[in-house]
Amino acid sequence: MPTIYFIDSIKILIYFDDHMPPHFHAQYNEFEVLVEIESLSVYAGGLPNKQMKKVLVWAELNQDLLWEKWNAFHQ
Repeated sequence: MPTIYFIDSIKILIYFDDHMPPHFHAQYNEFEVLVEIESLSVYAGGLPNKQMKKVLVWAELNQDLLWEKWNAFHQ
């Protein structure tokens, strides 16, 4: 499960050969959220509001990177 980015103390991860739909994981302390790459909607889990906002802003600005990593890890 490679960490592809850190936002403060939030880890952004994409797992090798993970299930569909294409998504990434964000972990903060004991919280974890799965966010779909295409729509940037929450697939499962959750984060505190402040951290969730940071993740979604970052994801919107870096959607191309998320697709690149997903495709590289799911050939």
